[in-house]
Formats: sequence, structure tokens, C-alpha cells
Amino acid sequence: MTAKRNAGRKQKQGPAGLMWAAVYRGERQVRAEQVPVPQPGRGEALVRVDTCGVCATDLKKVEYGLVPPPRIFGHEMAGVIERVGPEVKSWKPGQRVAVLHHIPCGDCAFCRRREYSRCETYKRTGTTAGFEPSGGGFSQFIRVMPWVVERGMFRVPARIALEEACFLEPVNTCLKAVDRLALRKDDVVLVFGQGPIGLIFNQLLRVRGARVLGLDLLVRRRALGRQLGAHLVADPRERAFDEELWKLTRGGGADAAVIAVPSETAFQQAMKAVRPDGKVLLFAHTRRGDMVSVDAGAVCVDEKTILGSYSAAFESLPETARLIFARKVKVAPLISHRYPLARIQEGFELAMHPIDQSLKIVIKPQEKLP
Repeated sequence: MTAKRNAGRKQKQGPAGLMWAAVYRGERQVRAEQVPVPQPGRGEALVRVDTCGVCATDLKKVEYGLVPPPRIFGHEMAGVIERVGPEVKSWKPGQRVAVLHHIPCGDCAFCRRREYSRCETYKRTGTTAGFEPSGGGFSQFIRVMPWVVERGMFRVPARIALEEACFLEPVNTCLKAVDRLALRKDDVVLVFGQGPIGLIFNQLLRVRGARVLGLDLLVRRRALGRQLGAHLVADPRERAFDEELWKLTRGGGADAAVIAVPSETAFQQAMKAVRPDGKVLLFAHTRRGDMVSVDAGAVCVDEKTILGSYSAAFESLPETARLIFARKVKVAPLISHRYPLARIQEGFELAMHPIDQSLKIVIKPQEKLP
């Protein structure tokens, strides 16, 4: 008890002292530890993290030990500016912000082609809570580097909860994927998986004028799919899937499919369900070495297209913010569980092994300190 009381006293010293963070120490090892509060330098900002979403890419790094420790992960972040460094003119303490961790330079050959994830500046992580910069959102404070301070922070309106604002990055990645499909009005799109990402896809596809058939194995997720953008929902294992697809397409097949779960079965179903000239977009296969079998004849003779989409689209960030802040894309219903840093491993386990009642898991670094 005394140790905990002393730890709390140190934390109350604020940005000049220590803070709590979830530190990755190796494969399947993440634990709450006290680390120094990062100090903002010239052109930088210190942000007190209110909420950070748990993303599948971070889970894979922890689960498979894909990067060397120690690190502090977390990149779906929103909070309040605590302090700004010298030469920061456009921000001040007390402002509520959503913070991105990757921002492109905007001027290189890749940026001119809008291939932002290839940009060398984009590859540099622009936020940290200590150790090798890795996002840092699973901590009480993050240091935001100059290029992110300039172009990668978005002011959050007072009416919007910071929990909602932390969805800026994942919604933007989904919007990039939707736009890669180059859909036409009333196109029929299958969304395999009605978890948090699939439900975001439902809503964005509807914004773009598509008709959505949401597919999931879990009853509750199908019900949410109907509430959040899907015109029809079905269990892809059941005959109802074929019946609902027939209703939407009059037997012609879907115009496109989004694979929002890393499933070989979903991919094979999608390839069969899209019409000739249809498109299948892979979104959840984010670990190199994830293999799927491809019917080359369907790609060649039927001219079906397989696409991938990864990371964000810088030019569509203002639209993404407008969609969230106007609640045209509803993200608050996607949050099912909130965990303090002391229980982050429990949150990770639930995110990796979802149950019928779970959706988006978020971490609240300021609550229930260890």
C-alpha cells in the first residue's frame, strides 16, 4: 500500500516527474510501469492522453514479438495539450486534440503520387512516450514531434468526446480503402466481419452511396451491422447469405467485397460472390506471410480484381474529421470495453479473442492508476 501511495505521489508531480505507461518487454509481455514523462522540445507538444484505441497492428506486434523491446505502443490517440515547446504558435495548453503518429512530407515522389505510406517522413513515427518511438498512446503523456504538431493534430469540438476523436486514424484508413474501390452509386458491397472495422466500413460505404451486405458469425454483431450502415446482414455460413445477396443484386453478384477479418474462408467466399469485373479488397491481412489461395482463372478470365489497402490517406483527413465530428460516422457505439493501464493485458486478450459482447477496446491511461 505504501509503495502505491508513493507511486501516486510521484505521478502527481505532473509532467516534470514520472508517469504510468504500458511497456512492451517482449513477445506477449506488456506491463504497466513508471517511466519519465517525455519533455517537449522546440516545435513539439506534450499531450495528456485521454483515450487510446487498441489496434490489431499493435496486437500482432505484441503477440508475435515482431519488433524489439522495449517500446510503448498505441496510436489511436486523443487528449489535451499539456505543454508546448518553443516556436509552437498554432497550439496552446488546454486544447483538445486528436493526434496522428504518421504524417508524410507532402513533397517527395511518393507523396506526389499519393503513395504516402512509402514516404520516408511518413515512416518516421512522430509521437512517443519513451524508448524507440512507437506511438506511445498507451501512456499518460506523449511527446508530439514538430512535423506532427504542424500537420497531424486536429482540434476536437467541445461537443465531441475524446473517446470519439481517437477514431480519427482508423476511420481514415477505412476511408482510404473505400475510395480505392472507386465505387459507383448503388454498387453492392459485401463487408466480411462486423467488428469495429467492419462497422466503420458499413457507414463509409453508405456515405459513398453503396448498398452494404454485412456478414458476421455473431448474432449481436449482425444486429449492430443493421443499425450501423448495412442494408442487409447475414451469417456467411448460412443459406440466408445467398438469399440476401440475390435480393440486392438480382443474381448478378456483388460489385465489390471488403475483407475486414484475416480469414481465408472469407476471401474465398468473396471471390465467388463478386461478379465478373468485381473487386475484392484485403484490409485485415497486415502481417507479411499471411497467405491466401487465388483462383488465377477468375482473375484473368473473369477480370476480377484483388486490391490491398494499408495505412492512412493524408488528403482525406479533413473529410474524416468532419464525418466523425458531425457523427455521420457513428463511432461511440463501437466502444464496448474500457481498461486502465493496469489491466491492459486483459484488454489485449479480449481484443485478440473477441466474444459476442465485445467490439472496440480502448485504454484510459488517466484512470485507476496501478
